[in-house]
Amino acid sequence: MTEQVTNGAAQAEQGPQFSLQRIYVKDLSFEAPKSPEIFRQEWAPSVALDLNTRQKGLDGDFHEVVLTLSVTVKTGEETAFIAEVQQAGIFLIKGLDAASMSHTLGAFCPNLLFPYAREALDNLVVRGSFPALMLAPVNFDALYAQELQRMQTAGAETAQA
Repeated sequence: MTEQVTNGAAQAEQGPQFSLQRIYVKDLSFEAPKSPEIFRQEWAPSVALDLNTRQKGLDGDFHEVVLTLSVTVKTGEETAFIAEVQQAGIFLIKGLDAASMSHTLGAFCPNLLFPYAREALDNLVVRGSFPALMLAPVNFDALYAQELQRMQTAGAETAQA
């Protein structure tokens, strides 16, 4: 019986592995350039959200993924505030083929980081005395697929030139 358990453990180690090691805020910034005057104006916000991801390999099978959410909120022509959070995670990822690794780093990991980034951003904005943003969920799988399509189209255009 001990032999079967040992063989099962060895087989499990050889298969794909994914483990979240740490989630942390890498950078956080908030600016309200028109305060306190902005608080005396009618609140009719327009929100511009920019999101980016980047990843880098660390030692061995460890990878850092950073999700950046940048928000600029204007009321009329005045900038009410600019807020940015870089939410990061360290992930242990083993045994994936190149396509699966790319998808994991480009979509799966950002999906895990987004709720933390959204909470950090809302907290930051509320501390600046503005209403919480309440950002809608983001479909990182769709964004990843769009980026792959864009890269394939750009590659095809480069090959034709």
